[in-house]
Amino acid sequence: MEVIRSKNAGACYGVQRALDLALKASEGDGSAFTLGPLIHNPQVVANLEARGVLAVKEPEQATHGAIIIRSHGVTPAVRRSVEVRGLPVIDATCPHVARAQKAAATLAEECGYVVVVGEEGHPEVEGLVAYAHEAGAQVHVAETAADLPGDLPEHVGVVVQTTQTRDALDDVLEGIRAQGVAAQVKDTVCTATRQRQQAAAELAGQVDAIVVIGGRNSANTTHLAEICAAECPRTHHIESAAELDPAWFAGCTSVGVTAGASTPDDQIDEVVQRLERM
Repeated sequence: MEVIRSKNAGACYGVQRALDLALKASEGDGSAFTLGPLIHNPQVVANLEARGVLAVKEPEQATHGAIIIRSHGVTPAVRRSVEVRGLPVIDATCPHVARAQKAAATLAEECGYVVVVGEEGHPEVEGLVAYAHEAGAQVHVAETAADLPGDLPEHVGVVVQTTQTRDALDDVLEGIRAQGVAAQVKDTVCTATRQRQQAAAELAGQVDAIVVIGGRNSANTTHLAEICAAECPRTHHIESAAELDPAWFAGCTSVGVTAGASTPDDQIDEVVQRLERM
């Protein structure tokens, strides 16, 4: 069975940057806290915890050492509550997420109403909503056109969760324009995310089965699995090599491997090696 690794897969620049900052913070006395999981990868979060970098829900739970703002970013209110703690702050917000936050605030000031294309309740989306609110706008979150309200104003701003698909953005824009509403769009879909999605779709159409590696709580990995499943019915989303089942690949002559932007190379390598041993 031939194992083919996607040409674009695994940890993106923003994730690797966050990991490097967290690992550096763990050196010395190893006192550091992240507000929520640093990235959406349970294995990485567990490894960081073993090094003394603990995930907490509230800034008040960080009693000493440094506070790390995770790659998904935080709301302006949470950032202020972190700063008043008086502890060292390490900002590991993905630069693409930070750009989306600024775009949300700008659109809020210019349009007064902002549609955030993204997953309701996702930490990045919560941050985008908060930045737009703070700039005085009314905000609505929509993952599809069906999520849009029927009473949009004549002009709205549109910003996108960085890990969303181009199809999701186009769908929501079509729904907005179908109401006769003018949309001022800031396309903040991450380039790395787009590259992974395009490469995954291409590979899924060429193999008998495909494995998608990444946290089940990872939005970008979940979208990758959905994209692959549309091209290859034998798509399997796993978090680690231990989940691989040889029965999944019965009769396969080729299997593809891709991974979300929160998946380090060593996790991909482990899956590829186990598949090759099969």
